[in-house]
Amino acid sequence: MVTFRYKGKSMQGKSVSGEIDAENPKQAALELRKQAIIATEIKKKPKSIEISIPGLGKGKISDRDIVILTRQMSTMIDAGLPLVQTLDILCAQTDNKKLAQAIKEVKQSVEGGSSFADALKRHPKIFDDLYANMVDAGEIGGILDTILMRLAQYIERAMNLKKKVKSAMVYPITILAVAVIIVAGLLIFVIPQFANLFTGLGGSLPLPTRMIIVASEFMAGWGGGIIFLSITVFIIILKRCYQTQKGRMAIDRFMLKTPIFGILIRKVAVAKFSRTLGTLISSGVPLLDALDITSRTAGNRVVEAALSSTRSSISEGKTMAEPLSQTKVFPPMVVQMITVGETTGAMDNMLAKIADFYDDEVDVAVEALTSMLEPMLMVFLGVGRVIIEIAMYLPIFKLAAVLG
Repeated sequence: MVTFRYKGKSMQGKSVSGEIDAENPKQAALELRKQAIIATEIKKKPKSIEISIPGLGKGKISDRDIVILTRQMSTMIDAGLPLVQTLDILCAQTDNKKLAQAIKEVKQSVEGGSSFADALKRHPKIFDDLYANMVDAGEIGGILDTILMRLAQYIERAMNLKKKVKSAMVYPITILAVAVIIVAGLLIFVIPQFANLFTGLGGSLPLPTRMIIVASEFMAGWGGGIIFLSITVFIIILKRCYQTQKGRMAIDRFMLKTPIFGILIRKVAVAKFSRTLGTLISSGVPLLDALDITSRTAGNRVVEAALSSTRSSISEGKTMAEPLSQTKVFPPMVVQMITVGETTGAMDNMLAKIADFYDDEVDVAVEALTSMLEPMLMVFLGVGRVIIEIAMYLPIFKLAAVLG
């Protein structure tokens, strides 16, 4: 796709301009005609030269930026401001240049006759399917301000959930990395000094000492580079596999079955599924569309496949609970609560309760994981250090015994 800049006139005779993505100028003109815009000039957008200054970033749009934008939109529309004026104000006061440009283009599309949801769909990297479909439901139902406030709350809760998972993963990885660096430092810089000393004394060294010296020589020579290169190659292969359909499915399935992190990942997946589906249904999005969006935003291919299978079964006339239970991905309690929600007609409320429950479960799981891994990693670090120290001091004890 290529970005084109255009100038033209709307059906009302107003001059409009903006940018549009298309394969070629002819397709760009056709797309503009669908938006009721007659193009008078279409030019390929010149490539901009970006100069990145370390520490200042590249104008990345964060979830926090989207939350603030959505809350402000909701407040202004609720106060009675027209949508175009709201977008104009937000464009002027948004600090993030990339987001401000996107809002400007959305405003231009709305002025050209597009619906707000269609204008948002032209920026899928900023406003995903869930966002655009909820806005579409809000426009149709005449409750856009309410829907935007729900969206802001949803994104905020999703951010908090992501933050909890990151904190659970970052802490043990950091401790393990520090432990590896310390052990590698001892082997590369400290042990060779002891080895030179022991060589000068002569005699045979104890087995633990010889093993540590061999490990030190390996790390100080080509060994360190070989290990680093092997880890790098493994990460690259894993990343490439994750980009394929089969590879990602296999990795996601493996992660769900891991003893410690698998339970946490499953709880996060259930919380995200319940929150997303509940928010979409309560906003007026049809169930089949809501399931389709939820499956594509699940973040786990196993969960995505389970929801796609459930959607197919529902389209054939089955209830939601029955195919969900057959997937073996969701806990029985979740299936039972969804059954109750289907029976009583309060599916959105039941899903919200499931999401709240599993949010709390994620909190408990993160705390349990941290409290369990912390002593294990400390013991690992301590034992490694003690083994190295004993191996280095054994020849000294042996020498003292001989001299005695």
